[in-house]
Amino acid sequence: MIVVTGATGNVGRTLVRLLAGAGHPVVAVARRIGATDVPAGVRAVAADLADPASLRPALTGADALFLLVAGEDPAGLLDQARQAGVTRVVLLSSQGVGTRPGGAYAHAAGFERAVAAGGLEYTVLRSGGLASNAFAWAEPIRAHRTAAAPFAEVALPFVDPDDVAAVAAAVLTGDGHQGATYVLTGPAATTPRQRAAALAAAIGEPVAFVEQTREQAHAQLSAVLPAPVVEGTLAILGEPTPAEQAVSPHVAQILGRPAAPFAAWAARNAAAFR
Repeated sequence: MIVVTGATGNVGRTLVRLLAGAGHPVVAVARRIGATDVPAGVRAVAADLADPASLRPALTGADALFLLVAGEDPAGLLDQARQAGVTRVVLLSSQGVGTRPGGAYAHAAGFERAVAAGGLEYTVLRSGGLASNAFAWAEPIRAHRTAAAPFAEVALPFVDPDDVAAVAAAVLTGDGHQGATYVLTGPAATTPRQRAAALAAAIGEPVAFVEQTREQAHAQLSAVLPAPVVEGTLAILGEPTPAEQAVSPHVAQILGRPAAPFAAWAARNAAAFR
């Protein structure tokens, strides 16, 4: 049995569907979740990763765990997993742990260290920026056909969350991934201006791109994110390292097909922007 935390998120929802569709028993975990949030045959359990003990009912009888970086006690979460008989854990982390150790990514780095020292088979998935971050443009594109972002010409290889889910499913159910760390990106780096154009093509309507100043973007992000995360996010968006702009081969290697481009994600999610 496989336990998926963050089961209602952009990665977790698809991961649950993939695993259940392949015939694997799945328990879907999120802070707020019910039977209507999961496919038929999947058990939904409400739990909060900030409280490791709350995960105990979901872990009973499980042998694998897909774990998000959430809460402040990764060792406690892994203790619960070991006590329940889990033997394999796959951690969804961030590319920034490798490219910008410390700062905004210290929290995720702590989870990675705990997983490596936890006594279980483990694999770390370091995701680059998710294509689904573009959902932040959904309301202004619907209402005004505009999309605003800083650093209009800085390109990054955003990854389709469905590809992250597919890699997670392969690692959770396959062999040969023990101790590995995989960096997950899309197949090409795109700029914010190019991503807005891809969404315009997907909805068949013009979308005006508005370049924000760094200060405007800082103020917008500060309304929803802690200060260190805001600084880390703007640093990657505005001054990415060569490693952050590079395309990783890991999605293609694990899935046996190319990673999906941003335009494919935009076409699949066009209804959210119309």
